[in-house]
Amino acid sequence: MQVNSYRKRVSQRLWQLLWSKVFWKRVLLVGVVVVLFSSILVVYYSKDLPSPNKIIDRSVAQSTKIYDRTGEKLLYEVSGQQKRTLIELQDIPQEAIWATISVEDKKFYQHGGISLRGTIRSILVDIFTGSKAQGGSTLTQQFVKNAILTNEKKISRKIKEWVLAYRMEQKFSKDEILKMYFNEIPYGSNAYGIEAAANYYFGKSAKDLVLAESAILAALTQAPSYYSPYGSHKDALIDRQHFILDQMVSEKYINQEQAEQAKKVELQFANRLTNITAPHFVMMVKDYLASKYGDQMVEQGGLKVITTLDADAQKMAEEAITAQAEKNEKNFQATNAALVALDVNTGQVIALVGSRDYFNDDIAGQVNVAIQPRQPGSSFKPIVYLTGFTRGFTPDSILFDLNTVFKANPKDYAPKNYDLKEHGPVSIRQALAGSLNIPAVKMLYLAGVANVLDLADKFGYTTLGERSRFGLSLVLGGGEVKLIEHVNAYATLAREGIKKDYSFILAVTDATGKQLEKLEEDNGGRIAEVEPVRMLADIMQDNSARAYIFGENNYLTLPNRPVAAKTGTTNDYHDAWTIGFTPYQVAAGVWVGNSDNATMKRGADGSVIAAPIWQAFMKNYLASKEVTSFTKPTYTNSNKAMIGGFIEGGAKVKIDKFTGKLATENTPPDAIEERTYKQVHNILHFVDKSDPLGPEPTDPQSDPQYSGWEEPVRKWAQEHNVINELPPSEFDNLHRAEDRPSVSILSPSDGQEIIANQFTVNVTAEAQRGIKNIKLFLNAQEVGELSSQPYGLNINLPYSIGNGSYQLIAKAYDDLLNVGQSTITVSINREEYIKATWISPSAGTTLSGSEFPYTLQMGVDNPALLDQVDFYYREQSSGQTHWINFTKQVSNTLVSVVWSEKPNKGIYKVYP
Repeated sequence: MQVNSYRKRVSQRLWQLLWSKVFWKRVLLVGVVVVLFSSILVVYYSKDLPSPNKIIDRSVAQSTKIYDRTGEKLLYEVSGQQKRTLIELQDIPQEAIWATISVEDKKFYQHGGISLRGTIRSILVDIFTGSKAQGGSTLTQQFVKNAILTNEKKISRKIKEWVLAYRMEQKFSKDEILKMYFNEIPYGSNAYGIEAAANYYFGKSAKDLVLAESAILAALTQAPSYYSPYGSHKDALIDRQHFILDQMVSEKYINQEQAEQAKKVELQFANRLTNITAPHFVMMVKDYLASKYGDQMVEQGGLKVITTLDADAQKMAEEAITAQAEKNEKNFQATNAALVALDVNTGQVIALVGSRDYFNDDIAGQVNVAIQPRQPGSSFKPIVYLTGFTRGFTPDSILFDLNTVFKANPKDYAPKNYDLKEHGPVSIRQALAGSLNIPAVKMLYLAGVANVLDLADKFGYTTLGERSRFGLSLVLGGGEVKLIEHVNAYATLAREGIKKDYSFILAVTDATGKQLEKLEEDNGGRIAEVEPVRMLADIMQDNSARAYIFGENNYLTLPNRPVAAKTGTTNDYHDAWTIGFTPYQVAAGVWVGNSDNATMKRGADGSVIAAPIWQAFMKNYLASKEVTSFTKPTYTNSNKAMIGGFIEGGAKVKIDKFTGKLATENTPPDAIEERTYKQVHNILHFVDKSDPLGPEPTDPQSDPQYSGWEEPVRKWAQEHNVINELPPSEFDNLHRAEDRPSVSILSPSDGQEIIANQFTVNVTAEAQRGIKNIKLFLNAQEVGELSSQPYGLNINLPYSIGNGSYQLIAKAYDDLLNVGQSTITVSINREEYIKATWISPSAGTTLSGSEFPYTLQMGVDNPALLDQVDFYYREQSSGQTHWINFTKQVSNTLVSVVWSEKPNKGIYKVYP
């Protein structure tokens, strides 16, 4: 009831407020203030506006010049001379007008110069995404922005744009505005207006443009540099042309049939680029500048751009491609090639060839393959193996190279090696160096697809984002990578795991000499530990390891210089690669294939058609450079089968010596021995992929890949007469708890003090099977043995027993080593005793037969108490004791004897 009463009071108060004269006076006052402020704002920003009848006088356009890294060799000059030819609106084809309106301003004939909705959307996108929104300006605004106002990025300029666009709509008709727009808007390459653009791009007047060409020109206005048909994004230009044609259908300017016919028109662009060096590189630089500073600044701002390009290295790269290109086309139907080279220390691009011939339209020469996603084939394997090395695998780890069916979704996967052969158990060194596919897929599974993709992200690959589409084929090039990013990843390997971003501009200054940007030194960041990277590089530079597949004389080596390299070939021969590096020097990569993704002939392997180009460039570039060497890795192999570098694993079980059966809780400790039964299985039997260096899996068969990996190993073992040893299945039934002897120490008594170097021990013992012997211990050191009644023994305390509290232990054994034990505590407190220290050999020393005769040496602190010292050794396996030698020369603290007779191979305890 209270809630309803409250709501009623609030409702009454709200109605009173709405009918209040004071409320409406306030609303009216706010409205007047808003209108007044807006009017003042319009008047203020209108006072200095130029007349819309007149296009502002432009400052003198200056060419942008792009140089190599020396700043002396001009690569290309972006002409600053404007090209503009006026044309009447009636001479412009309707299709060209419709194309522009469809994509740039659908509501052109409805609005008053400003699209409020578009403007708000543009502002919101800019605020919340930080990106440049498209579609926020009307055609009228675009004309004002390009023809009347300056290009400054201020809110005041935007307000002026709105005001002037509104005033233009009041003064001019829509057709007059269209005429001014089509005579002024920039289409790129200093072509202003549609007539100049038609002539520049198609070599014809605007009035002769066909529908397909009209849509192309309409596509250019949004981003002339990016969509330039002479740049690296011609495919994006065609996509936008198709989008515009579809928009024209949606707006009912043309029908679907006309759009489809226009999409099929083979466009002929005029060849406009002249006096250009490294065209793909230059266009990449130009695209970057346009995205950062705007097309107008690039084409008219007089920028001076110093790039990272090494003109000599660029020439070497182009010559290397030219020398091999004709042979590749003739023998393998491979029409194109690309090369990227980076300075390893800086990450700077020193050479970039985006295609075999930039001006050859038959091979889509303008497409910069260096920045296009292509499948890398086996050249991606190093990233996979590096992931494995970070998880505990080493170059010595073993994988079975046997035809294997991998469980996968939606269907099983059965990769083959390039030579279609099986090579049995191979080390990772052999597998990677020989580019074997089956072990590589196993390595990917063991390393984990997600872990590999995580590492690839760190290495700078940007094309592997949609992870759900990647499976076990990733290691064989199932993803796509960009050549420039691929080479940069290898450059990271050349820096032993230090990642640096690649760069291609050193400095930019404007026409006044003001520096706009300067490349800062990149110290990089570590993304991979040193030793795993060294393991990888050590394999990639090991020519002897790859010789069984590639032969000793291959294109992956350099004369008198270590170099790491890897090839790649897609299964269907669409792409062939070779990438390699020298440590802290240069990384270079070559792609060969067809721009249209057409299949090359069988045999078009990366080692055959890409490696010759790579080797020729590397030899020439490094000819005058110092030789740098790789650092050898240091690592320790696991003691587990396969991952540790040996194929025979062992089922370790505890066995009763007497019966040969499995030990039980009743089996005496001295009757137990641990035996290893040699077995050969696939690596999943011994290695848990979630913890490769951890314990062996308790249920390896539960791994979904286990059966598919194990079956070919089982067949291989049969074919090679490898027999798995099986441990026993029965348990020890000879030893029983009731057979254990009982034993008791009669003297000394528990807690007794011993002050002499000799004391007497008396023991009583009995057992159902009789007593075989009784052993006496002080703590863990054996000090005597009894074998007949009465069980008594005088014990001479050995040198190693010092004063202190000890446990005196008596262990009674029967013939089956059943054991009973009695323990008391004694206190040893001798007035005089000898402290001795071993000098040689030290504990754990391994002696070879060639070292005998061998001198045993021991230090003593009180030689005056000694008359003679005897030395013995006891066999660990049998327990037998043997005398070595003696000495009476104990006048000083160093006691030594010669061990003359070499014992049999084994483990021994040596004591005086």
